[in-house]
Amino acid sequence: MNTLIKNGFLLRGGRLKKLDVYIEGSTVSRIGENLTVNADREVNAEGLVVLPGFVDMHCHLREPGYEYKEDIESGTRAALQGGFTSVACMPNTNPVVDNVAVIKYIVDRAAEIDNCKVYPIAAVTKGQLGEELTEMGKLKEAGAIAFSDDGRPVSNSNVMRLALEYASGIDGLIISHCEDLSLVAGGVVNEGFNATVVGLRGNIRAAEEVIVAREILIAEALGARVHIAHVSTAGSVALVSAAKKRGVKVTCETCPHYFSATDDEILSFNTNAKINPPLRLQSDVDAIINGIKDGTIDVIATDHAPHHVDEKNREFDLAPNGTSGFETAFSVAYTYLVDAGHIELDDLVRLMSLNPADILGIEGGVVTEGGVADIAIVDLDAEYEVDSSRFVSKGKNSVFNGWKLKGKVKNVFVNGKEKEIRQ
Repeated sequence: MNTLIKNGFLLRGGRLKKLDVYIEGSTVSRIGENLTVNADREVNAEGLVVLPGFVDMHCHLREPGYEYKEDIESGTRAALQGGFTSVACMPNTNPVVDNVAVIKYIVDRAAEIDNCKVYPIAAVTKGQLGEELTEMGKLKEAGAIAFSDDGRPVSNSNVMRLALEYASGIDGLIISHCEDLSLVAGGVVNEGFNATVVGLRGNIRAAEEVIVAREILIAEALGARVHIAHVSTAGSVALVSAAKKRGVKVTCETCPHYFSATDDEILSFNTNAKINPPLRLQSDVDAIINGIKDGTIDVIATDHAPHHVDEKNREFDLAPNGTSGFETAFSVAYTYLVDAGHIELDDLVRLMSLNPADILGIEGGVVTEGGVADIAIVDLDAEYEVDSSRFVSKGKNSVFNGWKLKGKVKNVFVNGKEKEIRQ
């Protein structure tokens, strides 16, 4: 089916310009003013903005093994709801994504469902135990887009060195979950005043920053590239910034909750605010925003971490970490970064579409003639209150539940096919 998107605004040279977009099959065929074509279908985007579909390079779809939390079908439908046309899913499933069979299962299951595009991330070490490297070459050939032990750090520094060497040899990407477990020492919230007030054990910032520094130093010594996941502290931003100035091949991401929320959220013992790394202080939020503004932070990823309601409805210490992130990511980013005046809309597109696509080496990230028709049409003026009970995701555990946000996804196209989303 060929589709003509009429009267939408596209970003051109940093400005919004009213243009039509003609999609033939899976490709953007023409972009121009007042196009006259013989389309099978016409979509009126009057007053809306036509953006490249968002690319999430860090999420958890939970399948195989934890389908009661989320599965590939529900997760990809939730991703579409948030405007994501491509997602990269982490390997902490059951069994772990450390072999070709599980990679092929995820790839085949995603193709069968045919919602958004799914790119599996394989484990760095077998069983995510941090001891023996996986067969990265075979996993990449089977469809692994990157390698990470996310959910756990690779604690042994020599194992990380070998992983970076191995990945460099196959043009692979290591995504590092930076956490020194000996420094975490059972901490469940940010170490500081609020932790003391609520009587919960604190997680010191240095637990993240020590491993960020380690990854940077090893990558620098090897001339390898490394990607730092879910940056949450001012110190981590400073370390990455200094490394980039030295020419280290390091990129990094943060998540919407790290530039919009603080550890004040834990004062009510809200377990939806139990996240790893934990929510930090306003000074860290400010540093994250500054890191986004100056280009230190390359990507906004969701770290979509759905959990069953019964798992979150328990004592704070016992509740699992994570917030359900697909369906609010764009709105939070638009509200707290663009509408707040920190960055422009084209900056947000780079952070949520172009940069993650480039880092992963996948198609998408732009709306251009001859390019793939992965598109999100958004209403920047739409205001709404988050009601996580209405999420498409099985995970209703949102730290943003009840928050008022601006910017809502109205239409999504993947490979030129319009996908159904809830309005």
